[in-house]
Amino acid sequence: MTISKEEQERITKTIRSAEAKTSGEIVCVLARTSSHATVLPVFVAAVVALAAPWLLVAFTQMPVLRILSVQALIFAALLFTLCIPPVRVALMPRKARRAIAYSVAMQQFISRGIGRSPNHAGILIFVSLAERYARIIADEEIARRVPQSRWQAAVDALIAHMREGRIADGFVAAIELCEKELVQHFPRTDTTRNRLPDRMYVI
Repeated sequence: MTISKEEQERITKTIRSAEAKTSGEIVCVLARTSSHATVLPVFVAAVVALAAPWLLVAFTQMPVLRILSVQALIFAALLFTLCIPPVRVALMPRKARRAIAYSVAMQQFISRGIGRSPNHAGILIFVSLAERYARIIADEEIARRVPQSRWQAAVDALIAHMREGRIADGFVAAIELCEKELVQHFPRTDTTRNRLPDRMYVI
């Protein structure tokens, strides 16, 4: 799944429209993948490559140099294939994928400055495509006032659209549901100042 510049602009306009009614902040991040580790692919490729010569010796008459060449080719081909993000992620247990994606979401929450707003009413809408993971992280004050079930409704709407390949529609739906909570608990005032960029980040 990909997202076009036009779709990103549509999301930006939706954020801007929502923040015109609230003193809260909304930040959207779309990660292509959260997992960049190659330890598991290297391990799998090495095990297969180490086992291959024994099979070749047992069932073929290949000379030693050719066997070693085949071993090197097997390792290189497997490593290349297993390092492709969807394949690499598929090798990981579901729990590990979710833990890694959550860690990246928290890093984005911090690095985008969401937790530094004076009223602590910022939220992050985060999606990691390769891990098929979506989450809304709310700053402490808005999280204290709004039960997790309300955020989950926005996550569910986001996931439902993304299953149909409609990334932008999913973000727009989630932003609009989050807007309702922010407007109710943190309406815009005369002193409200927009502290964070109104945009979507694709990482």
